[in-house]
Amino acid sequence: MHGAALSLRRWRVSLPLTVSMGMILKYLGVDTGGTFTDFVLFDAAGLRIHKVLSTPDAPERAILQGIAEMGLDPAQLRVVHGSTVATNAALEGKGVRTLYIGNRGLKDLLTIGRQARRELYNLQPEPIAPPVPEGLCLETGGRLAADGSLIEDLTEADLQILVEAVSELKPRAVAINLLYAYLDDCFEREIEAVLPEAVFVSRSSAVLPEAGEYERGIATWLNGWVGPLVEGYIGRLQAGLPGARVSVMQSSGEAIAAQQAAHQAVRMLLSGPAGGLVGARFVAAASGHERLLSFDMGGTSTDVALLDGAPRLTREGRIGPWPVAVPMVDMHTIGAGGGSIAYLDDGGMLQVGPESAGAAPGPACYGAGGERPTVTDANLVLGRLRADAFLGGRMRLDLAAARRAVGGLAEAMGLSPEQAAEGIVRIANEHMARALRVISVQRGVDPRGFTLVSFGGAGGLHVCALAEALGMTQAMVPVQAGVLSALGMLASRPGRQLARTRLGLLKELSEDLIRRELDALAESGLQALLAEGVARAQVERCDSLDLRYRGQSYTLNLPWEGLDQMAEQFHARHQVRFGHRMEAPVELVNLRVGLQGPSPQVALKAVPAAAALAEWESIRVAGVEAEVPCYERAELLAGREVVGPALVTEQVSTSWIAPGWRCRVDGVGNLLLSQT
Repeated sequence: MHGAALSLRRWRVSLPLTVSMGMILKYLGVDTGGTFTDFVLFDAAGLRIHKVLSTPDAPERAILQGIAEMGLDPAQLRVVHGSTVATNAALEGKGVRTLYIGNRGLKDLLTIGRQARRELYNLQPEPIAPPVPEGLCLETGGRLAADGSLIEDLTEADLQILVEAVSELKPRAVAINLLYAYLDDCFEREIEAVLPEAVFVSRSSAVLPEAGEYERGIATWLNGWVGPLVEGYIGRLQAGLPGARVSVMQSSGEAIAAQQAAHQAVRMLLSGPAGGLVGARFVAAASGHERLLSFDMGGTSTDVALLDGAPRLTREGRIGPWPVAVPMVDMHTIGAGGGSIAYLDDGGMLQVGPESAGAAPGPACYGAGGERPTVTDANLVLGRLRADAFLGGRMRLDLAAARRAVGGLAEAMGLSPEQAAEGIVRIANEHMARALRVISVQRGVDPRGFTLVSFGGAGGLHVCALAEALGMTQAMVPVQAGVLSALGMLASRPGRQLARTRLGLLKELSEDLIRRELDALAESGLQALLAEGVARAQVERCDSLDLRYRGQSYTLNLPWEGLDQMAEQFHARHQVRFGHRMEAPVELVNLRVGLQGPSPQVALKAVPAAAALAEWESIRVAGVEAEVPCYERAELLAGREVVGPALVTEQVSTSWIAPGWRCRVDGVGNLLLSQT
């Protein structure tokens, strides 16, 4: 079967959800993954889900293909989608030719960095290529002091030199990062004004107006490095969807209009995974679960996060080797997915990933030319995937091809194909369990008090084993877990996360001053939301401050509740977080404002209670002596209980209820798992 033949035709399913659509006739959530692009559509007729193979070289092709196959009129659509364009370009080192402009004497700022060693005890570490080659780093005037006073002016001669350099070096993007530009951005704006219109300009004062020249510089460079790619992608997508309202998920879990997202590429690095967290919280809340460990396993990677209420945001995230100081959901990602390739290393040890078969050719069982064994092939060999039930039967898996791929590895190991497949799955599970420990145990959080929520196309096959590895006794496979990230796009709210540095000791600042500056910061975000059609009265606002003891480098973020309470709140938080408090004065570092528009009126509806036992068939699963019942998830109504071992198949995923586990269907269709 050739890759072109794997285009999946549309189908209609019944999902217990309702949505209030207002003036828009159809709402479409789209999650662009490494292997599949998922669609969740709400309209007056109900819900439809759809999948097509992703087109990594031009992701908009898969989106436009899916919309065409679903027979949708773009003029009636509001599309919210997660984009991997910025992420893939950054991880693969395929950004555009970017020029970096700093102050005189500081053009090598990004190369020097924080001088932190990645391998502390390696005396001969591998050299790391600088983000920007030396020949593309320029220096100029326009330098401010820490208090905003002028040290060196930006002259006409400086500007002329920059114009000539840009003309000679011919970059596609320019990143401007002048010292203390967050206090006064006039010099960065002057440089931007003389640059050619065809050049994509990224200013630090617009991207990240905060203290920390290295982190601000990296964010500004990343924004310029991948910005033209995102701009081109969004332009092509909008051109292919005339009349549609298109939004993009930000790394913070909030949507932004596509035309505004083009110049905020650095805020889209966790676009798709953020949608998964929004979806997980939305679905789990309907079952009364708020303390969650989320586990999103797709074809290429696995994303894990800890949720205790709203998704936690971090400003210490990373993409590849670089820090990303813009707000993003606190998440840990590893290269382990259904398409992760298994192989023997030079020492003869079995390894799994991080290399993936991707969408082309994909796992061997896809029948598209793949020959190397993957986690998906292993699950098929073990009988935990059904060849005739993959994607609701729309795509038949090639069991013989999977056995050949796994069998070649098994022969080299002196094992049977089933034993080799079991080894592949166990190693993949250990990789993912280790990632879950990073986000929980290594942060002092006991995962046993949480519910493990698995989603993504492959998550349900591994959820029981991962829960056991962490000592957890509760797990959940949400309704339509295979497209939960796309559903999360629909449940997302338009919003902005805004920040600005304002250094000063709390005792020397007035409450009126802080309120005025918070209001001014909020107004800029409000104007952006108003331009997207959000009414001012619908916007929720959350103000907070980044505080530290004078002399510290790191800050703690606390909600703003008035100046009188802030110092004592900081002392108390510091005591809880670090085990001590100090007598040093408390210093304000950053003002922060979070803005969110109205929540979409999407609600889970109750599913009918089970009356009689649904019919099922029995299948053979490797490692289980007796035949295993196989259920169709649509037939498991509220209140139904299933005792493992059992297999539950559905349109877009499969769940393996392992021996020692039972599952109960809750009132909205989620599978609640518990150890027996």
